[in-house]
Amino acid sequence: MRPILMKGHERPLTFLKYNRDGDLLFSCAKDHTPTVWFADNGERLGTYRGHNGAVWCCDVSRDSTRLITGSADQSAKLWDVQSGTPLFTFNFDSPARAVDFSVGDKLSVITTDPFMGLSSAIHVKRIAADPEDQIGESVLVLKGPQGRINRAVWGPLNRTIISAGEDAVIRIWDTETGKLLQENDKDVGHKKTITSLAKSTDASHFLTGSLDKSAKLWDSRSLTLIKTYVTERPVNAVAMSPLLNHVVLGGGQDASSVTTTDHRAGKFEAKFYDKILQEEIGGVKGHFGPINALAFNPDGKSFSSGGEDGYVRLHHFDSDYFKIPSI
Repeated sequence: MRPILMKGHERPLTFLKYNRDGDLLFSCAKDHTPTVWFADNGERLGTYRGHNGAVWCCDVSRDSTRLITGSADQSAKLWDVQSGTPLFTFNFDSPARAVDFSVGDKLSVITTDPFMGLSSAIHVKRIAADPEDQIGESVLVLKGPQGRINRAVWGPLNRTIISAGEDAVIRIWDTETGKLLQENDKDVGHKKTITSLAKSTDASHFLTGSLDKSAKLWDSRSLTLIKTYVTERPVNAVAMSPLLNHVVLGGGQDASSVTTTDHRAGKFEAKFYDKILQEEIGGVKGHFGPINALAFNPDGKSFSSGGEDGYVRLHHFDSDYFKIPSI
């Protein structure tokens, strides 16, 4: 399995997202310019210019016409995917972190960081079908969590929002009333910052990765812990195969301690685990710095990883991969 190396960012990667058809891959990095690539051969299709800060997260609509990005320049932008033109800017008083379109693309959730005395918040925005009608007002603003909210995604049928972040607590919120419905059991939950969250294809369960060197699989409705995957390094990124019972964890040390390790070997690997048995089944090495982003193609036949080294590595699986015995 030879990876395709995609060099289009000058700074560390922060997020990767495939569109629903699996033919486009969107990448965000600390260099202000989200980029879109062809997912089969890694050719760069274009960039989205307009942000003035690191771009932390993005999401693409179901029909691949709209892109939303959250940035440290205290804004979230809506873009026309095809032309690259910014359609609308949601302005905030603090950096925007996570963004996620609802099922149906009529709403979007955007989280903002704690900043200059402001606490972190989760904003729900209505997304107009026609960009001319787009307004910046929030339908709902949720507050409560301490520290940064690193991820917020829609739960099943858009009835809930699932959030997780620095305080290591996963919360489920009611999208109608804004009430906090549930928090995860502290005894079985993560012990350190939750860095990443990935939903299963049917949204029935989701995976969280944390700096406590583990990833955990949760039930989306009851918030019951299903599985725990333990690794030797802090986990920065997680992904779930839509095809096989595999989960992938990526990570490495904090950026500050990277210089103390031997980087020449490309030692930073994406580790594959059996989703059911919780055992490690393999790894893909290659990055010259911690892995910050992972994404599976919706067809399950390829995956990509984005690193602190500024590269996106696109891996198309060999036929042997599909023969790995599973339950």
